[in-house]
Amino acid sequence: AFLDLTGHNKLEGIWKGSTVLPCTYVPVKDFVQQTLTWTVLRDQSSGTVFRRDDSGDHVLLSEYRDRVSVLKDTPGNVSLHILNLEVSDRGTYTCQVTWKASNNTLMAKEITTKVEVVKVAATKPIIRASELGPTFPAGARTSLTCVANGSPPISYRWFKSVPGGKALLLSSQAELAWDSLQPSDTGKYYCEAENR
Repeated sequence: AFLDLTGHNKLEGIWKGSTVLPCTYVPVKDFVQQTLTWTVLRDQSSGTVFRRDDSGDHVLLSEYRDRVSVLKDTPGNVSLHILNLEVSDRGTYTCQVTWKASNNTLMAKEITTKVEVVKVAATKPIIRASELGPTFPAGARTSLTCVANGSPPISYRWFKSVPGGKALLLSSQAELAWDSLQPSDTGKYYCEAENR
């Protein structure tokens, strides 16, 4: 497999998240990369998302401006990084690389990746403690962090259950921290994760 591109033929990205469309090759010493282009075919429209040539890096479709990039000093890795995925980003992406051989002939290869963008509900959160809990000495500093996956942004809320009453809302951050734990902090804590 001489100067072959490798990648994925299908990829699922999470709405509002980021993704990487892999496109890599093993550099060969007498072949110099001349151009890299990433194009997209969506429904009936197509266009060039990203182009790298002698004059630098260019994002040619305005809806991708400030959202796409290719790593700079990684020979052979020309994967496309996309931030803040929109549903409209779904389509078929083609990575095309041309190389110039030492005898000045040109060679080109391309691979395609079909991209789907999915909306993912927040998962049931897990709680991580800064130290091994669940029992801590009085006066200790500690924190609990609520962690969930899904389409960003994810918002978090922390509650403490009150005997015979409604749960008490403590925080709207992912992390609940104590500088100095008191015996009165003993109790049952809950976290909630929510997205759109």
